[in-house]
Amino acid sequence: MEMNISFATIRPFIEKLLKEDGLEQNFNYLHNLPNKKVKLLLKFKSDALLSGFAFFNSVFKYFDESIDLDFLLEYEGKKIKEGEQVEISLPFSVALSGERLALNLLQHASAISTFTNKFTSLCPDVAILDTRKTTPGLRTLEKYAVIKGGGYNHRFDQSDIWMIKDNHKVFFGGLTKAYHFFKDQKSFYKPIVAEIHNLSELEEAKKCGIKHLMLDNFSPEDIKKAIELKKEGMTYEVSGGIKLENCQSYLIEGVDALSIGCLTQNPPNIDISLKVQSLL
Repeated sequence: MEMNISFATIRPFIEKLLKEDGLEQNFNYLHNLPNKKVKLLLKFKSDALLSGFAFFNSVFKYFDESIDLDFLLEYEGKKIKEGEQVEISLPFSVALSGERLALNLLQHASAISTFTNKFTSLCPDVAILDTRKTTPGLRTLEKYAVIKGGGYNHRFDQSDIWMIKDNHKVFFGGLTKAYHFFKDQKSFYKPIVAEIHNLSELEEAKKCGIKHLMLDNFSPEDIKKAIELKKEGMTYEVSGGIKLENCQSYLIEGVDALSIGCLTQNPPNIDISLKVQSLL
């Protein structure tokens, strides 16, 4: 299913990010940039699975709503080779005002999509999940990019599912008491996920009736033992230290998902530039 992200949806996000460039502080510069149209080349300097064109396009549309770069959406979710390039045209003032932010968003999203796709290609039979280890202010973009790379989103915020973390267990006095705290929130349809670290915690979680378990930093050997204890209707998510080099060692029958913080924390850079070629 393709997602159609409208300019109206993205506009407040773009406006907030553009404030960092401070253009509104220098009206003389902003309004004296020539408006003549120029031909530009969008150059891809890395192999990539591209994403983020709705955000890229919206940066330029913010300065001039008549700008139409929708043809670039054809590249969304597609793989491209190093050295390929795409021609676009923009008013010079718009190109210079929006270039850096537009490229930053496109590069960052494409880096996450490309990295995610490497995991999903190696691990096609489990769900590859992101985490809340996202860049402040960019979670929407980053989680969108994970989906374009073939991954899945974990929770978006702290309360769209209840997740029992170690700090809850320490404060409330163990897994069972933390579980009852969340049950007492009276969220009838909201699932509870428990982060567990050993087989005894797994047994305790089963007694509580918790169906969704995050096996945190379990070795492949311990995962196999945990699967022997898995009941019908339970899901096992494995997390902690999962990298491209070792992800396939966690492809054990009974594992439903791998959650991987590095998808959004430190994907390898994707290099893209936007260069003026000539006047139109």
